[in-house]
Amino acid sequence: MRMGILSTTVGRLLVTVGAGLVLLAPAASAEPLPPPPDRPERIVESLSEAVEVAPGVTHRDITTTTAAGNVMGDVVEVDLTTPGVRADLLTPGAVAARAPIKGMADGSGAVAGINGDFFDIGRTSAPAGPAVQDGRFLKAAVPQGRRAAPAVPGAEMDYVFAVGTDGVARVDRLPLRGEVRRAGIERVSYPDRTEQDSLPIVALNQHAVPVNGIGVFTSDWGDVDRARTLCGSDTDRDAPCAADQAEVVVRDGAVTAVRPPGAGRLPAEETALVGREQGAVALRGLKVGDRVTVDYALVPASGVAPRMAVGGSPILRDAAPTERLDDSARAPRSGAGVTADGRRMFLVTVDGRQSDSVGATLLQFSNLLRELGLDDAVNLDGGGSSTLAYRDGGAPATTIVNDPSDPSPRLVPNGIGVYAG
Repeated sequence: MRMGILSTTVGRLLVTVGAGLVLLAPAASAEPLPPPPDRPERIVESLSEAVEVAPGVTHRDITTTTAAGNVMGDVVEVDLTTPGVRADLLTPGAVAARAPIKGMADGSGAVAGINGDFFDIGRTSAPAGPAVQDGRFLKAAVPQGRRAAPAVPGAEMDYVFAVGTDGVARVDRLPLRGEVRRAGIERVSYPDRTEQDSLPIVALNQHAVPVNGIGVFTSDWGDVDRARTLCGSDTDRDAPCAADQAEVVVRDGAVTAVRPPGAGRLPAEETALVGREQGAVALRGLKVGDRVTVDYALVPASGVAPRMAVGGSPILRDAAPTERLDDSARAPRSGAGVTADGRRMFLVTVDGRQSDSVGATLLQFSNLLRELGLDDAVNLDGGGSSTLAYRDGGAPATTIVNDPSDPSPRLVPNGIGVYAG
């Protein structure tokens, strides 16, 4: 049974299999949506009246009916042009850690929050895609074959939902670019490759360092054993751990240790270079006392630096569902999207696996986001992770307003937080 929902008038809608949403019986006091630009009929006819969470932030309920049963959901709309309104990444204080969305939102003073990326569930708990908080790069994307959930067709792991330093929200890509350069040495030997003057960095605080690669770990990673990131292959997360592993610790631009990968949180002033296979061999070419430079960045495809970013798979681009979206498996869903001008951001959940809400397929969810007026949107982690919370005006804490499918709200590694004032 759905709990914590505001008592508002809700329109009833019908989802047709494989298509979209069509009107069943609109609520008299609900606000109508305009018809989609490429079709004369309305697909979503109505939503509940908007309830203000904070200036520039509102909440609405949605109710639909599919051939399989009722579907209930929630929408938080954010006007990014409102003074004092912003979005940022919610975290539990480390990349490889988990906490409830409500706790992360309340702890950071957010007025609303939604769960974020898929993650390495049952292992390191680290999210799969890139993450940026307050303009700081926390992590990069793991190899496509190392995600712990089915991939959305055509969605590479470095896709994100981001809000840039320009104040505009967008779906972007954040590939990692980086290198380790040893000072005073013209060239560094890298086995089975042409000699080069630097070593490529292919991972940043990731739960999976690519085969033969070198990853950078900082204090942001947390306490989890870094050797666990050297297990599996680029295509099989259950493959054995790399037989050859090495870690180089850099402090103040100098190598202070060459050792096996360690556990425990790194001091803020230290960086660990962790390598497997050929990457481990190359790292052991460094010696204690060597001067090195470690440079890395997440490079936005849009050209706009992200202020915040969370990993997600695009399911709506230019107001159209992306290709080959599944239209058979229904589940609880979470998503984040943006209008064409990038100034209005929506956080959306659809309940599932409940007696009063059966969930939505990816295609149905994409169509729903489209009919909310979004131009681009990503699918976030769903199932038991799907959680949306917001704080009523004057309330001391947020309330979970959707109906999570697990017996209690799942602990997750990150989310999107909305702040006002």
